[in-house]
Amino acid sequence: MRQPKTEAQRWLAQARSDLGFTELGLREGYHAQACFMCQQTAEKALKALHYLAGARVVLGHSVVELLDGLIARHPHLAGLREAAQQLDQFYVPTRYPNGLPGGVPAQVFTHSQAARAVSDARRFVESAETLAG
Repeated sequence: MRQPKTEAQRWLAQARSDLGFTELGLREGYHAQACFMCQQTAEKALKALHYLAGARVVLGHSVVELLDGLIARHPHLAGLREAAQQLDQFYVPTRYPNGLPGGVPAQVFTHSQAARAVSDARRFVESAETLAG
């Protein structure tokens, strides 16, 4: 296992890269994909913080659950809970047509949803960067 700070930096680097890709998706009109990648961005940023705290393995994909595991140590992160709840909704339906009651993700998700998701994902990355130093 790598040192906690090294492993955290690896996860944070990928979160930053994912965030850049979400901005490209937003700009080019790939709204469903941008929303999904925003969920992934937040997930990786939070996993970075778990590794920074010394976790050896961090399992799970729920941004809310990952966040809840950090709030005792970093109470100010509680302000991200609503964003986490929103981003978790993008985990499945943005990728699979059977995750929606009709239509396909590429036709259902909107620019405004993706723009908010990008803004929310950026907040997770910035919070992780601040804590990871």
